[in-house]
Amino acid sequence: MERQLKMRVLIAKPGLGGHDRRAKQIAQGLKEQGFEVVFTGLRQTPGQIADAALSHQVDAVALSLPDSAQADLAAQVKALLHSQGAMDVVLLGFGSIREEDVPALLGAGLEAVFPAGASVNDMADYLRRRDAVTGSYLT
Repeated sequence: MERQLKMRVLIAKPGLGGHDRRAKQIAQGLKEQGFEVVFTGLRQTPGQIADAALSHQVDAVALSLPDSAQADLAAQVKALLHSQGAMDVVLLGFGSIREEDVPALLGAGLEAVFPAGASVNDMADYLRRRDAVTGSYLT
């Protein structure tokens, strides 16, 4: 079956962090690989992220996180998405995350984490593999 629509990914920077360079790199890289990307910008609350995900009807949300200290923000985004019936939205994390922080972020509800050193290709490949298994983004 051929894809009728592009996979839509929301890139969000929750919390008070003031750097969005990596988030912009991920957004641009995913666009170049054929994904439709929505970028919310800096300092987004979990509510703003969930609202944007719902209004743009995204397939995935990728959160730019510096470490496991923001695991609670990821958990809040997941809870808000689920409370609105968006159970199929994939929740990912990326950023300057240390390997030892990955388990806490996965425990907070992220499906996959792309720590420091992971490339945009890693994220794109993950989303494509997931799509191939679930078929959730096909029309």
